[in-house]
Amino acid sequence: MLTVSLEQLEDFIHRCLMAVDMPDADARTVARLMAEADLSGSDGHGVFRLPQYVKRVKSGGIKVRPNIHVARDHGAMAVVDGDDGMGHLVMRYAADLAMAKAEESGIGWVGVRHGNHAGPAALYARMPMQKDMIGIYIAVGSANHLPPWGGTELLLSTNPIAVGVPAAEEFPIVLDMATTVAAYGKVKTAAQRGEQMPEGWMMDKQGKPLTDPTRAAEGFLLPIGGPKGYGLALIFGLLAGTLNGAAFGREVVDFNADSRTSTNTGQLVVALSIEAFMEVGVFKRKVDEVIRSMRASPTLPGVDAVRVPGERSQRIRIEREASGIPVHPGLADKLDALAADLGTIVLGGGD
Repeated sequence: MLTVSLEQLEDFIHRCLMAVDMPDADARTVARLMAEADLSGSDGHGVFRLPQYVKRVKSGGIKVRPNIHVARDHGAMAVVDGDDGMGHLVMRYAADLAMAKAEESGIGWVGVRHGNHAGPAALYARMPMQKDMIGIYIAVGSANHLPPWGGTELLLSTNPIAVGVPAAEEFPIVLDMATTVAAYGKVKTAAQRGEQMPEGWMMDKQGKPLTDPTRAAEGFLLPIGGPKGYGLALIFGLLAGTLNGAAFGREVVDFNADSRTSTNTGQLVVALSIEAFMEVGVFKRKVDEVIRSMRASPTLPGVDAVRVPGERSQRIRIEREASGIPVHPGLADKLDALAADLGTIVLGGGD
């Protein structure tokens, strides 16, 4: 198992993006956000996606010099047109705009159209926390893997939501979840690693459990909570897709199968000023109290501890900052091949 530092991973991603003509500053921004995903344990949404991103850049599906701009602006609300740019750049721009609006109005709600896959949802829910704000992020997934409840046509995606709530002394609460039992990135990483999926992630079209990730195209993901997960996926798609003039339903382009067509990915980010409601320090201390009350709950047999959302990823982050970021051999081989194709230095080499 190859293990690399955050700096090594970021530099590798930066080199690869520079090799496909992305401007230096933009390549560094994307590399930092992608490496951050791996550092926090989102292994299916970090450097794992780099070969796919590079393929889309080369095929014209992602522009390396997009005109990211505000298409509509109305008080605390706005719509950003990402011009088919790298999703991380588009969402960084949108999050900055949402925070600026929240500083002025107490809330900033920014929708996005013509974006692209932007990594794990938590990246963008965390950004407003840096300014003592609550962050919310919702996206239309970049491929449909979910039918409406009771149906078989794939009309919905994982449509994730993330919410970041800052605390005082405790780790912040960061909820990052798909509306399906598992994100499709986990299916792809399981396939690359030669692992089986647990029952309950996917079902084939005969209604039987599907556990072989290499056969994922034969079935579909299952929603969390049955019809409730379907309902959330539908509403999130309307908010992040339809409301912004972005793709939803049959309009969604499968970026796994099509590297040329604009995905018109829809997303939204909300920044909510805590100060508009109460003194920031008081709120954070109250969040600490809530977290501690959750942890103090007596546990069921076989449960070692009660945790809150985001705690696991924070502990992974601390561990990987100290010991390095592991890169599975199957992924390392793909990244070596990518480096060779781009004529750049392999991951972990020459840093």
